[in-house]
Amino acid sequence: MIHITDMTLDHLDAVCALESRCFAIPWSRNQLHKEITENKHAIYKVALIPPGEIAGYASLWHIVNEGHINNIAIDEPYRRQGIASLLLDSFIDLAVEKEMIGLTLEVRVSNIAALQLYQKYGFKQEGLRKGYYADTGEDALIMWKYLISQNLIEVE
Repeated sequence: MIHITDMTLDHLDAVCALESRCFAIPWSRNQLHKEITENKHAIYKVALIPPGEIAGYASLWHIVNEGHINNIAIDEPYRRQGIASLLLDSFIDLAVEKEMIGLTLEVRVSNIAALQLYQKYGFKQEGLRKGYYADTGEDALIMWKYLISQNLIEVE
């Protein structure tokens, strides 16, 4: 059984190791420590499998009335088992609870699995960041999932 919970300092070493396995330019332990202890906008979740092993994690910044998903990382042995969906579900639930207008993220244009996941959840491409990824110079798609109508303000 997979359990989604808030990340704590007890999870830090395992998340750092996961970050290093999943990303070409991983966030440092110091960056992650500051995120969960000092960044009042940061929300970090971990996916735990018995007996408490971290199978994945995700991070989001709640800024004003928007949520910006920074990372979703799933360890290789646990991919394609619905863990990323559970983490994404937890952020969508949180966004609805906190009345965010929507969630946004950047994703590599070559990351087909992530694109398919986000599209399944109703994220739509709204822009492109040319050369966004420093390791390869690859472009990033900017995607949004709106939770509240964009037509809230009438212009006369």
